[in-house]
Parts: sequence; C-alpha cells; structure tokens
Amino acid sequence: MEYNLFDLSGKVAIVTGSGRGLGAAMAQGLAAHQAQVVVCDRDLEAAHQVAQSIQSTGGTAAATFVDVTSKQSCGALIQFAVSQFGSVNILVNNAGIDIIKPAIELAEAEWDKILDVNLKGQFLCAQAAAKQMMHQGQGGSIIFISSIASVVGITNLVAYSAAKGGINQLTRVMALEWAAQKIRVNAIAPGYFENIMQGAKAEHNNPEKQQQIATFTPLKRRGQPQELVGPVVFLASDASSYVTGTVLYVDGGYTAI
Repeated sequence: MEYNLFDLSGKVAIVTGSGRGLGAAMAQGLAAHQAQVVVCDRDLEAAHQVAQSIQSTGGTAAATFVDVTSKQSCGALIQFAVSQFGSVNILVNNAGIDIIKPAIELAEAEWDKILDVNLKGQFLCAQAAAKQMMHQGQGGSIIFISSIASVVGITNLVAYSAAKGGINQLTRVMALEWAAQKIRVNAIAPGYFENIMQGAKAEHNNPEKQQQIATFTPLKRRGQPQELVGPVVFLASDASSYVTGTVLYVDGGYTAI
C-alpha cells in the first residue's frame, strides 16, 4: 500500500499570483510537501519575498515576473521553470483581480480587464503548461482557482462571476481534451477567506458584508489562507490520481445552502 500519496518530491510547481495572499499560502504549502516551487507575480519584489520565506524554512523556490494576460509572458514563465528545475509538473492558476461595481455601472474597460486576467490569463497559462507537460510525456496536474461566485449569484460581481463561471468550463473541457496525455485538470472554488483580493478591500471592510458572510456560511467564519493548502496538495499529488474535471468547493459550506 502507498503511504506517501501527498509527497511532492521531485515535482515542479508553478503558482501564479503567489506574491501575496492565497497564492503565497499555496506556494508555501506545496513547498512544505517537497515540491520545487516557482513563485510568480506582477510584483516581482513580492514574489522574491515569498520565495525567500520558502527557502528560509528549507524549501526550494525561485521567483520570477509574469503577466498572465500576455502569451509571451506565460511562455517565458514556463521556460523559466524548466531552466531552474528541469520540468513543469504542477500549475496552480491563481492570479486574479476584482472590481466591485453594479453591472449597470461597470465600464467596458473594467470588464475587459477582469476577463483578461481572470479568464484569458488562466487559459494562456494552462495552455503553455500543458504543452510543456505533453513534451515531457509524464502527465501533470493543472489546478484552476475558481470561486463560489461561479455558481452563486453575488451582487456587484458581474464580470468576476462570468470569468469564474468560465473557469469551471475550462476545467471540464481541458480535462477531457488532455486526459489521454495524463494531464489532470481540476479547480478549487474558495468561499470567503481572510485574504482580500486587490480591488475588494472597501467592500469587505463593510460590517454588512461581514454579517452576510457569517449568516450564509454554515461554519460561521471566513477561511484562513492555510486552509487551501490541503486541497491544493491533494489535487497536485498522487492522492487525486483518479480525479479530473472536478470543481472542489472550499467554502465553509456556503454553496450547500
């Protein structure tokens, strides 16, 4: 019987948008399970700080810049990982932004910005990573970061919700297309976490928002960033070797109501 299902030794993991928040927590968690981690972000200094924190605890990490809306930048990210560690085995598509506005007020440029980062960006990174995984011929794991907003209506999140709904479908279609190459594609859909996305601080500092979260989350609290480590390690590792095309909700029960 295999007892080291969660061991990521010898695996190379990329986590986009990992200079802060949930991305940083997942990068650190993957490193703690022995993955070699590429920390990447538009904020290169923040990425270096996370990589250094991983190294300071005995982990292996390297940092680089990425703009996920650029196909060239996504390709360069993959090549950086290969040059540093020799391969790409795991991609966590985490980079994302938010603009909270009523649908009637959302500008076209704001819509485009959110879709470019949250949907197009995840597609471009997944495509680039899959090509490398196919070249290696050993399969791999691609993990999208979706949201409860992909299936639950939340006011003032029209573009973000549309993008995350698209992520769920990217997950399913890519899982079907790449299964023959042993590339598993899954998604994690977080609920409300203590980490606040860029562009959402004012909304989440509102006491009414806090009350809404407490009312509609059965566990009556926000999640802690480290509570995403278990789900991402599960989907990255051999523990989920027969899991593909799945959206895993990590939301304190929010979508169960």
